[in-house]
Amino acid sequence: MNQPSLREADPDVASLIAAEERREFEKVRLIPSENYVSRAVLEATGSVLTNKYSEGYAGKRYYEGQQNIDPLESLAVERARALFGADHANVQPYSGSPANLAVYFALLKPGDTVMGMALPHGGHLTHGWNVSITGAWFRSVQYGVNLETGRLDYDQMRDLARRERPRLIIAGATAYPRVIDFAAFRAVADEVGATFLADMAHIAGLVAGGAHPSPVPHAHVVTTTTHKTLRGPRGAMILCREDLAKAVDKAVFPGLQGGPHNHTTAGIAVALREAATPAFREYAHQVVRNARALAEALAGYGFKLVSGGTDNHLILMDVTPRGLTGKQFAKALDRAGLECNYNTVPGDPRKPFDPSGVRLGTPAVTSRGMKEPDMARIAAFFHEVAEAVEDPDALDRIAARVRDFTSAFPCPGILVG
Repeated sequence: MNQPSLREADPDVASLIAAEERREFEKVRLIPSENYVSRAVLEATGSVLTNKYSEGYAGKRYYEGQQNIDPLESLAVERARALFGADHANVQPYSGSPANLAVYFALLKPGDTVMGMALPHGGHLTHGWNVSITGAWFRSVQYGVNLETGRLDYDQMRDLARRERPRLIIAGATAYPRVIDFAAFRAVADEVGATFLADMAHIAGLVAGGAHPSPVPHAHVVTTTTHKTLRGPRGAMILCREDLAKAVDKAVFPGLQGGPHNHTTAGIAVALREAATPAFREYAHQVVRNARALAEALAGYGFKLVSGGTDNHLILMDVTPRGLTGKQFAKALDRAGLECNYNTVPGDPRKPFDPSGVRLGTPAVTSRGMKEPDMARIAAFFHEVAEAVEDPDALDRIAARVRDFTSAFPCPGILVG
């Protein structure tokens, strides 16, 4: 049987994939939730495992033919437990949002009170924001940051918890550039009788590499995506104490989803093995060093950094002092070959789709081998773009120089150059 290649079978899709490879190679990718996976992860996620259905868990499936799937999933589970020091791990959630919803389903009833970080202050939709199912089906109260310092206001969080008595307290963020004090959250949860959920989706790779404190010793449950700083495929995991394992597993399947995506499980297993190496540990620390160097260089050009800098992989900037909006600046940066996203800043008077800030981070550029001197170069590009936002020709000239800059750095998993 003749089996044509992708380019033969569907040249339109093949061309788009090739164009994306070229784009990822040529651009400076600074969206903090994006990264490059290894060739090994790509091979695992593109394997014949996508052919197999496996509803249930290892040893307790509803389909036959699990001779290879059961040991594969068990391997991913054991690697997750070992890497993060967790009692139990579930590697089946399709992504971070379903993982968080599974925790709600396992531990709460509709209408229960949950407390998370407000989305405009850096939290996530699934931490109880009103447009999410977590805000519609549960009573949500939200804490935030001190508007002067840009840092979490732990006193306000504690006072809110004492007043509202939430059943679930959530720590974690998508746009918070500082270390989170998980022990402080656990102390408040214990005081008010709440379960403590830590969402470490953004920082899981930093935690694995010892570059950020781990929430696992403090939280009852930890959720995470498996991409971002962890450099795995687009999936998720739930880590929890042994006494919650049965409820969490039941909430994932059959509560919220059917069969796991076995090709994703394989990619997760590969990424977890990579994350347990000394090379990954060095990577995680370099991510933080690069972020700090980039933040310092950007501040030197007069950019206003929320909280004044960063402790992790992420930088949040208010660009209105430069006479710009976040959307305007992000689009100009993209034309110039520098990829980030426009983002609200704490206390933002502008609308979310046209906010005051941009969010950027260093996971992907660090995966390409960039170091602190390269961050100074990137900051200089940012300054040039800020001065040429309304000049398409100037932005195109910057883009050409950016392509020259990135050509010196290979992309993991991408054979372009």
